[in-house]
Amino acid sequence: MKVYFCGSIRGGRDDVHVYRRIVQKLQSYGSVLTEHVSCSELTDRGEDAEEARGGDRAIHDRDVDWLHQADVIVAEVTQPSLGVGYELGRAVDMKKNILCLFRPWSGRRLSAMIRGAEDGEMFTVKDYTEEEVEKVLEEFFNNLKKNFSK
Repeated sequence: MKVYFCGSIRGGRDDVHVYRRIVQKLQSYGSVLTEHVSCSELTDRGEDAEEARGGDRAIHDRDVDWLHQADVIVAEVTQPSLGVGYELGRAVDMKKNILCLFRPWSGRRLSAMIRGAEDGEMFTVKDYTEEEVEKVLEEFFNNLKKNFSK
């Protein structure tokens, strides 16, 4: 299974420790195409090496290609990010299975465009705490497997 993980990069890196925990668990379900999002060396300036080879266009095109390849999208949406919102919109258009993870105790409010997109089938939004993130992922992937085997 190919997993596309979304998390804020240029919108802020305050949650990178959470991203790392999520990506480590996601790796038990398959290949994480975007594991670089969880690297603490990546700053809110973005991918400097990638920019030198083709700039923002190269990053966009690569990531859209990965979205096409992905079987499932997992997004941590607590830190607001235009890029994550864009990726989610593209993934919806591609009819991908999507899980959005949000920590309401962060003091932030989740965008109505994300919370309101939940449909009980392809687009799921789960509130969670850091301590329960592995359990939330396990439940999501178990349900995903059940639906694929039908």
